[in-house]
Amino acid sequence: MLAEGYPQIRASTTVSPSPPVVSAAVVSSRERDSRLRRLAASKFGWSRLRDEQLRAMRLLLDGHDVLAVLPTGAGKSAIYQVPALLLDGPTLVVSPEQLANDDVVDELAGFDVSLFVVDEAHCVSGWGHDFRPAYLRLGPVIDRLGHPRVVALTATAAPPVREDIAARLHLREHREVIASFDRPNLHLAVERFPSDDDRRRAVLTNTRALTADPATRRGLVYTASRKDTDFYADELARVGVRVEGYHAGMKAADRDRVHEMFLSGETDVVVATSAFGMGIDKPDIRFVLHAAAPDSLDTYYQQIGRGGRDGEPASVILCFHPQDLNLQRFLTAHKPPEDALHQVAEALSGRAEPTRPADIGGVSANRRTRAINLLEQTGAVSTSAAGEVACVGGSAEGAVDQAMEIAEAHQRMIRSRLRMMSGYADTTGCRRRFLLGYFGEQLDEPCGNCDTCDAGLAQDRPAADTEFDVHTSVRHAGWGHGVVMSVEEDRLTVLFDQHGYRTLSLAAVRDHHLLTGE
Repeated sequence: MLAEGYPQIRASTTVSPSPPVVSAAVVSSRERDSRLRRLAASKFGWSRLRDEQLRAMRLLLDGHDVLAVLPTGAGKSAIYQVPALLLDGPTLVVSPEQLANDDVVDELAGFDVSLFVVDEAHCVSGWGHDFRPAYLRLGPVIDRLGHPRVVALTATAAPPVREDIAARLHLREHREVIASFDRPNLHLAVERFPSDDDRRRAVLTNTRALTADPATRRGLVYTASRKDTDFYADELARVGVRVEGYHAGMKAADRDRVHEMFLSGETDVVVATSAFGMGIDKPDIRFVLHAAAPDSLDTYYQQIGRGGRDGEPASVILCFHPQDLNLQRFLTAHKPPEDALHQVAEALSGRAEPTRPADIGGVSANRRTRAINLLEQTGAVSTSAAGEVACVGGSAEGAVDQAMEIAEAHQRMIRSRLRMMSGYADTTGCRRRFLLGYFGEQLDEPCGNCDTCDAGLAQDRPAADTEFDVHTSVRHAGWGHGVVMSVEEDRLTVLFDQHGYRTLSLAAVRDHHLLTGE
């Protein structure tokens, strides 16, 4: 819950009173920072603000749009909650499903919204790990509201994703605040198993050992399926662990009960699918154990970031079996809906007026929705806030070809993320260096707080002397444009726009001139 009188709308038509306007121009930077800190303490009980939070708040008060990339647990919500108390007009925290109604948007336009907040902003990017087509409609909504100041928040966004977010949300004169992705208090470890039975026994053994110690008994166990959630929760309960299961198949009331029990300390462990975690801000989670590898390091990073938010040590353990990635390939594989694309494109090209998707016959609702989303990304089709679709222009055949390319590129990106997940599990170098490199952050020396460092495997191998520094834009003859994400002694990792993550031998890059700078 937010403080009483907080001027926020969540796509509703009720506006709470706004406090008096305070002009940021009439106070010095130091005085403004002091005021922001006092408000944070008096209204929300936050005794301190991080440098990144303060910088983002200053930029908003100076009138800039802001894209803030802060790790899970770094207090992203404070970035808009505190400035909202100093701005004239309400703050709108959006949920695009809620903004699908034209009448709602029209009514909101009359409220003179002062701040438009997009959380989980990576969802607006087709290259983000959790792309949601409904987010594509936020840019036009922002314009219809007169383009109030916009703050876009996310925990994970590589440079190409950040560029995509800024473009799709129509950010103006925007500034970026990027915090370090490093969580040095988390001890990172991977345990590999030759069989699933061995892995299952280890998950149960590890969890029992951790919960037996009062100092480490509170934690999360993430699973790949509802079936596994029930299995581990039942087995742990049978040996006396205070545990609850959580997955999307449960009733909402039961899910809420598990949340409340975990936050209050009535249960020590939650065994869950990826459905669990949003809105969880429990500071004393002492371990995060994965009973299977997730679909990407983006997902993994977000989930492990729920551990040790109080700054105290926490254990992060991935119990890995190579078959995990086969399961994730199956779960994330989506064949491009070519037939549906042709049917939808041809149906829309013959209609002059906006059309309800349900009026397009000959294709199932799910395939029709996916086809519309792909065509919308090509710019050939537009979707109104009310959900009606219209043809923007161009040939149907050309739009289908372009949509197929987008779908195929997205599948390549998904497969590349799985390869990087496997690389994290396989590496004998510093595990934290690998993880941070995935997000484009260079760690100059081994961290000393992961299993490979503990074992003496992670030698202090400085990055190679190369013209391709981290964040350099490069071009490959076959894979096109990309951005260098990490550089190691003998290799570099590049995130290509159309082909995802690729790790290249530096010797091969040099000998065969595989990359050129841009």
